[in-house]
Amino acid sequence: MSAQVIIIGRPNVGKSTLFNRLVGKKLALVDDQGGVTRDRRMGDAFLAGMPFTVIDTAGWEDDDPETLPGRMRKQTEVSVEGADAALFVIDSRAGITPLDEEIARWLRQQDVPVVMVANKAEGKAGDGGIMDAFALGFGDPVPLSAEHGEGVADLFDALWPIIGEKAEGGQDDGDGDAAGEDDEDAPLGPLKLAIVGRPNAGKSTLINQMLGEDRLLTGPEAGITRDSIAVDWQWTNPANGETRDIRLIDTAGMRKKRNVVEKLEKLSVADARRAVDFAEVVVLLLDATQGLEHQDLKIASMVLEEGRALMVAINKWDIAENASSLFNGIREALNEGLAQVRGVPLFAVSARTGKGIDQMLGAAFELRDSWSKRVPTAALNRWFDDALEANPPPAPKGKRIKLRYITQAGTRPPRFVVFGTRLDMLPKSYERYLVNGIRRELGFDAVPVRVVLKSPKNPYNDNKGGGGNYSGSS
Repeated sequence: MSAQVIIIGRPNVGKSTLFNRLVGKKLALVDDQGGVTRDRRMGDAFLAGMPFTVIDTAGWEDDDPETLPGRMRKQTEVSVEGADAALFVIDSRAGITPLDEEIARWLRQQDVPVVMVANKAEGKAGDGGIMDAFALGFGDPVPLSAEHGEGVADLFDALWPIIGEKAEGGQDDGDGDAAGEDDEDAPLGPLKLAIVGRPNAGKSTLINQMLGEDRLLTGPEAGITRDSIAVDWQWTNPANGETRDIRLIDTAGMRKKRNVVEKLEKLSVADARRAVDFAEVVVLLLDATQGLEHQDLKIASMVLEEGRALMVAINKWDIAENASSLFNGIREALNEGLAQVRGVPLFAVSARTGKGIDQMLGAAFELRDSWSKRVPTAALNRWFDDALEANPPPAPKGKRIKLRYITQAGTRPPRFVVFGTRLDMLPKSYERYLVNGIRRELGFDAVPVRVVLKSPKNPYNDNKGGGGNYSGSS
């Protein structure tokens, strides 16, 4: 296991900016206002060739433990347990504040080595704060500008004596999950499962129930989650005792676009959309007390347009009224509202009691298998010939449309190319016939299927009408 380094400090001192600098990507949301980060976020960091896991945390605030800031602080306190080092970040331009002193007192009581980081130290404006930082009792502060990358070498010098040995032992050959992420022929790794939905549907509570711990911040307030948080987890299937790896991805709630006016919420929704791009299977979580709304269908359509495998779970089932009619009503509404993919898997779950979660996870692995499936060419073309014989393509204006053969161009999602002539005249209804047949007859069930139509280019046509290349997808 790699060395773990936690970043801690009061709000708006640049913790998330430092996190992004260390992981080399803009993973954590950053804004001028304080308190942007709420859940702790982990990332793979490399500092001068030294690998370690870095953990971004919420800003430390002195509030009642039952309030949202108080619960955020509790998350930070828990994250220190097991850390190999802590980066205590202050704002060198603002100098030492009473809250910095409170954090310092708390850190001195913990069994973790502390590196003092004086951020925002570019130029001379931070010199006074850097000198004041000596008084906190953690040795020489490291002057740093997380935004501009200044002082990173000094940070390496401070961290190396603490985690260098463990970091060296944790190095691998670089053939990690990210390297093969876009390789369709690579073996399937951990199931990348994103949970999406409207605010307060219970997404974070559902993940906490799966993990068996309060890993993500939850509460009655809507919109608590801002960053998309990924958590690696091993699930044991109670049906057969098999252990499977899952990367759970929690996302911010997605409201109607017209209701999203604040910059920070826009950033959170954009981050959730990126999480969908990263996922393999996406669970759209509904609130049983509110049923299916138009916004849910818009989120589902977005997931399918991105080519992800979709399943729907109705949360809060333990308090649902008229459960049977509710379930059947949502099923009918999904079939009607998502005509492009009929039969999306639908489950009733309870994030509070754990009901239905194992069945949902088992189905998620089966859905990913369908999403990743490749059909042998011979079997594909046998189906194609049978489909054409059962329902030949039309002949608009007496002109015959000829479909010659089909091939599978890719997986994740499954993509097919149909070759023929006059395909620009093929009705959309016939494309849907082919897509539905592929899904029904070839075992793709409810996963999104892409079909592209290609006609040979006519060398004598010179792009003056007729012929040409045509492509479309369904």
